[in-house]
Amino acid sequence: MSGTTTAAVGLRRRAAGAGANRWVVLVVLCVSLLLVAVDATVLHVAVPAVTEDLRPGAIELLWIVDTYPLVCASLLILFGTLGDRVGRRRVLLLGYALFGVASAMAAFAGSAEVLIVARALLGVGGAMIMPATLSILRQVFPDRRERALAIGIWSAVAAVGAAAGPLLGGFLLEHFWWGAVFLVNIPLMLVSLPVGRLLLPESRGAGDGPWDVVGALMAAAGLFGAVLGVKRLGGGEADAFTFVPLLAGAALVVVFVRRQRRRTHPLVDLRMFSRPAFSTSVGCIVLAMLALVGLELIAAQYLQLVLGLSPLETGLRLLPLTFAAMAAGLAGARLLRRFGPRRMVCGGFCLTAAAVVTLTAMGGSDNAGLLLFGFVLLGFGLETTLFAAYESMLSEAPPEQAGGAAAIGETSYQLGAGIGIALLGSVMNAAYAPGLSSVPGVPAAASAAAGHSLGEAYEVAGRLGGAAGVALRRTARDCFVHGLHVTLLVSAGLLLLGAVMALRLPRVMQCEAPAVELPGPREVTEVTESRVSA
Repeated sequence: MSGTTTAAVGLRRRAAGAGANRWVVLVVLCVSLLLVAVDATVLHVAVPAVTEDLRPGAIELLWIVDTYPLVCASLLILFGTLGDRVGRRRVLLLGYALFGVASAMAAFAGSAEVLIVARALLGVGGAMIMPATLSILRQVFPDRRERALAIGIWSAVAAVGAAAGPLLGGFLLEHFWWGAVFLVNIPLMLVSLPVGRLLLPESRGAGDGPWDVVGALMAAAGLFGAVLGVKRLGGGEADAFTFVPLLAGAALVVVFVRRQRRRTHPLVDLRMFSRPAFSTSVGCIVLAMLALVGLELIAAQYLQLVLGLSPLETGLRLLPLTFAAMAAGLAGARLLRRFGPRRMVCGGFCLTAAAVVTLTAMGGSDNAGLLLFGFVLLGFGLETTLFAAYESMLSEAPPEQAGGAAAIGETSYQLGAGIGIALLGSVMNAAYAPGLSSVPGVPAAASAAAGHSLGEAYEVAGRLGGAAGVALRRTARDCFVHGLHVTLLVSAGLLLLGAVMALRLPRVMQCEAPAVELPGPREVTEVTESRVSA
């Protein structure tokens, strides 16, 4: 009896400490997220320096860039559910350690092969960190009002990290060698490890039944193949190396889903998808990312190749989008309480669609005011959508399934991004290429090569020279602008589809009563136990 009382007192103390330090915990989690978000984009500006130093082949260079997001996306479900089983803080701290070691390995890589392995390990570390931050946040902030504010800050930090990557990388490359873009992670990880161990609360499920190792590996392999195939499609590759992994990955995902439905203790409880708010939130995340990533890619090409801006100038032009996203994240909790999930997600999609339609006024000449207005509207609308969708998804998931739910959300994010590049890139190419088939004075072979991309069209025009080169360059630019307009209209249609989908979300933000838990064995976290014992 006395032992039980002592244990209860200890649990109450830990819970009280976690409650008192929850905002400090949020800071630690946001630093973790910032590192992962920055690392996803920081290498992009360093690719020329890496190419000059390591001399990778075309395939090796592709893997250097893509290995990190590919591995990270494929392992999110594995480590998200593992955290539910063995402890979310434990997985997060191991992710910190691996991220630091892999960063050092990448910084001092002497060959392309070593850098690819290091980037893969960074992806493993990122997959351990990402779902753990959201699931710990779900546990530390049981009150939905506070949790909404915390998620708003979390999402604002994610926007900052994505935008800061290229700017930080450019600054470091001007003063140091390319490995410095990885070394910057190490001091932060050295601080995060002891601070996280001291301040972050541990939480896990009761662990009923065996952990489905086969299912976890099946999910990882299936997502790896699916994301790889989608990325290759987005790059214009339509061969056996694209469709074989895509089809094999899709088949493994289907088998994984069927396996989870049959198991008494599934790795991911798919009954969460029977809740309209949860499944709708996941679908909205996919659609929002589908529109965002493809548009960002095409917008960057427009700014550099059509308007002739430098990479730094392009990054600065896109900063208003990031600042607007930060503002939406910070204001999201208040907006969600006032308008509710349905109107907030639906309104965010409509606002983003309006921004996209506004940007169809972009032409061959620079219009800084239009771009500023369109990017601010786009950033605010899109972040409003993502914030409300993430908050609704996490609030609908039972606390014991927080890791799995966070992994599903992050996987949806990554899949939406990959599908967006593939889909909108295909739309862009279909609208761009036909206009180059009959440029006066340009041979058919040159026209076909120019139809691959605007950058290649400029190269072909430079080789042709004379009146034919000038005509090809002008026609390619006009065709690109036309393709941009078509792509924007398709994106607007997808965003409006998301607005219709959002009508299934709850009208009001329910803050008083906790979400109804799924039937079946109940996992209990340490923090929950302490609240009960108190």
